[in-house]
Amino acid sequence: MKNISIQVLLGLALVTQLSSCEVDRYPENTVSDDNFWNSVEDVRLVANYFYTKLPGLATADVEMDNWGVDGYQNDKGNSTSDGSRVAPATSTDYDYSNIYQANKLIEKASEVIAKGADAKLVNWYVAEARFFRAWFYFEMFKRFGGVPIITKTMGVSDPDIFKARATREEVLQLIYDDLDYAIATLRSADQLSSAKDYGRISRTAALAFKSRVGLFEGTRAKFHGYGDAKKHLTIARDAARQVIDSKEHAVFSTPVIGENGKVSNEAYYNLFQEAGEGRANKENIIVKQYGINLENSILITPIQRYYEGGNIGATQNFVDNYLMIDGLPAKKSSYYIAPNAQMKHMEYFSMRDPRMGFTLFKSGDEFKGTGKYSVPNPTLQRTGFNIRKYANAQYFETQRSFIDRPVLRYAEVLLNYAEAVYELDGVITDEQLNATINVLRKRLPEVNIGTLEEPEYAAMPSLSNAFVNDNGLKMQDEIRRERRVELAYEGGMGYWDLIRWKTAEVEMVKPLLGSYFFLEYKAANWSANTPVDKDNYIVLQPANLRKFDPQKDYLWPLPTNEIAKNKEVLTQNPKW
Repeated sequence: MKNISIQVLLGLALVTQLSSCEVDRYPENTVSDDNFWNSVEDVRLVANYFYTKLPGLATADVEMDNWGVDGYQNDKGNSTSDGSRVAPATSTDYDYSNIYQANKLIEKASEVIAKGADAKLVNWYVAEARFFRAWFYFEMFKRFGGVPIITKTMGVSDPDIFKARATREEVLQLIYDDLDYAIATLRSADQLSSAKDYGRISRTAALAFKSRVGLFEGTRAKFHGYGDAKKHLTIARDAARQVIDSKEHAVFSTPVIGENGKVSNEAYYNLFQEAGEGRANKENIIVKQYGINLENSILITPIQRYYEGGNIGATQNFVDNYLMIDGLPAKKSSYYIAPNAQMKHMEYFSMRDPRMGFTLFKSGDEFKGTGKYSVPNPTLQRTGFNIRKYANAQYFETQRSFIDRPVLRYAEVLLNYAEAVYELDGVITDEQLNATINVLRKRLPEVNIGTLEEPEYAAMPSLSNAFVNDNGLKMQDEIRRERRVELAYEGGMGYWDLIRWKTAEVEMVKPLLGSYFFLEYKAANWSANTPVDKDNYIVLQPANLRKFDPQKDYLWPLPTNEIAKNKEVLTQNPKW
């Protein structure tokens, strides 16, 4: 901790400014504190910096989904996933520089108010800084547990540089306090709907994030056997309930009438396309903005290149979570046909939860240029599944995508509420299911269960207590399954779920599998020597190359250089 970054925020360069949004605009020149902190606009400009730190669609953000069992990077695997990592000397995950910037704004705001600036306006940006400070601490907390708490700016001689690690509860209390200040001070999502303010953190964003924090710690405490799980689950439930009751958010729906007169609803797919951008989509609570086009861009990402080029591919371990159209797991459903020598890759998508076809490519989907997707490429889609979210043929050709990334969606809030309710009491009512999980299912399109000549359509059935009991299911499993498929490939959510549920020690030691090795793969130049298991599924990593130590791997190692600087009080996590 001795070498905390004390870079001056005001030295950040001006980036290209999007006329419809100003969260990308910073102070233009390097200036001293004495010459800068004078107005509300100064504080706003500094607050804009934090939005650049939201997770986006860069390589590192995409590869977070390789940490667990949902994704695999071509022929490399992932050291977090397979248990081969070692304690690093340094790490950007253990970093106080952004916390320093938040502390700086919080401290300087009082000086700006003393100079006559409107306190209410200044405090909006103080609330943003406190929200982001909570965000930065939570990212470290998930990984390392208790970390030193620093809530002031410091020079290299400040004794607090050598503070010891705080407890989990102490770090959480700081996070909750910062979020409660933000909740009390920030504007509503509706008040931030103008072009100038869209994308800024709202009151419901702080509540939604508080529900994420509470659910993480509540379930982790419950299943790992420590602390006050009920306290944090109650916080998660109540924060999510407040977002729901605000009526400021709703699941995104864009029904289209097809040629046959049937309503086709691709809302889930469009969440990750330009059609899902802007305040008209009330599902997005926090977004990472990329802009509109090259002339009006904030950032640019070649996201489809990362997916198409093998940075990550979906695994069979994940795909097995998709239900059949009757709402049953594949091996319980009469609609399921096990892969066989006659089946084609695209047929495996038949009669499945429509989110499977919106999340993963199947034959006939628009792919790149004027071409259609056919079968996986043996070099680039080693898993046999290619991720479709954010795919856009035009942007693939230019390698410049401007599609915004949803960072926290209303769908997550509904799932947080359902899970917190169930984990608190061991039960959830049908009314609560209808207000949460079944809202997500109802926005999915109906699937043709007839023939092209005589179509007959069916929708995903609602989840209910009777359905679970009648089919020998477990409600906890179904709530978790819904979360896995709804939030797939949205920034490592699947990995953190395994950590908090304490199921990583079961799931992450299993072999990592790709798709069934369909016969048509050979015609697409797949090697006949592609390793497969006894059931003909591609073996990405065999079980003997995968390990997870439950006494060690539920926490990440602190960088060894940080411990060396502060070895008297900064201790390493167990067994690292």
